[in-house]
Amino acid sequence: MTHLPALRFTSVTDLAEFPDHLRGAVVAIGNFDGVHRGHRAVLDAALAVAHGREVPAFVLTFEPHPRTVFAPDKPVFRLTPAEERARIVAAYGFDGIVTAPFTRAFASIEAEAFVEDILRQRMGIVHAVTGYDFHFGRARRGTPEFLVEAGAADGFGVTIVTAETDEAGEAVSSSRIRAALAEGDVTLANALLGYRWFFSAEVAHGDKRGRELGYPTANLALAEETALAHGIYAVRVRVDGRVHDGVASFGRRPTFDNGAPLFEVHLFDFTGDLYGRKMEVMLAGHLRPEERFDSAEALVDQMNRDSAEARALLASLTPLGDLDLALNAWPDQ
Repeated sequence: MTHLPALRFTSVTDLAEFPDHLRGAVVAIGNFDGVHRGHRAVLDAALAVAHGREVPAFVLTFEPHPRTVFAPDKPVFRLTPAEERARIVAAYGFDGIVTAPFTRAFASIEAEAFVEDILRQRMGIVHAVTGYDFHFGRARRGTPEFLVEAGAADGFGVTIVTAETDEAGEAVSSSRIRAALAEGDVTLANALLGYRWFFSAEVAHGDKRGRELGYPTANLALAEETALAHGIYAVRVRVDGRVHDGVASFGRRPTFDNGAPLFEVHLFDFTGDLYGRKMEVMLAGHLRPEERFDSAEALVDQMNRDSAEARALLASLTPLGDLDLALNAWPDQ
């Protein structure tokens, strides 16, 4: 289903500041990490109800990820941190996103109170849409069935969306996408997302070794829990509103220092200073794993081959769909 971006998009991070213009709306509820094809079945259903009733539609989600709250020693590899998630929701055509702070206290709210105090009193919803596996409230008592019964009693509609499967009949899930990225299977991850995975980071100073090799790089530090496979990638980036193609390395640089993981982007046919600027990076393809070379000369020879392969891949790249076109860096944007 194709949607147009909302003319007025509102992002709220405090439930106490819920805006009046979103009252009486349809809400899609979930964590939506990745906003992948399975999530978008929920979003499609919410927008369809909202359009039919001629009311606004917004997304209710949570930050940080609940698993990070309950197991802080095992932080979740976030596919779409809050800023990127809001951007996708806006591009999809919603009128707003409400990101509720998720704490242990919030998790201990009784399921009945979540429905009555938040959904009905504070938000005044007319319809709720969620996935088959969404649970809420203390001890996860708020099952999909509970929400249906509560809606019937309180006067709002409820739609529960079943699992979305891919072409092989497997369920589309954030965990599958994380696993695919961890294995370097960018093609599968992007297919499950329905757009090419991207991230944003600020360009930092590095050791300038790439410049000495003839491949100056923009250095980006990813979140520590980013479980992306170490290796070489074909990338398309946007910085200062301009689109560039390039090749990138993510890893520990075993030929030199085997240091902390760093994402290093070499932009083709580019000169200029990027330090301190925000760069959006789209993964177009995984070229090879990271490896150690016996000499700098051997590494440069391989980098030349990587660059040629990345250029060829990027030259034939086409958007995966309207959402990919809206979100990512394309030359005609």
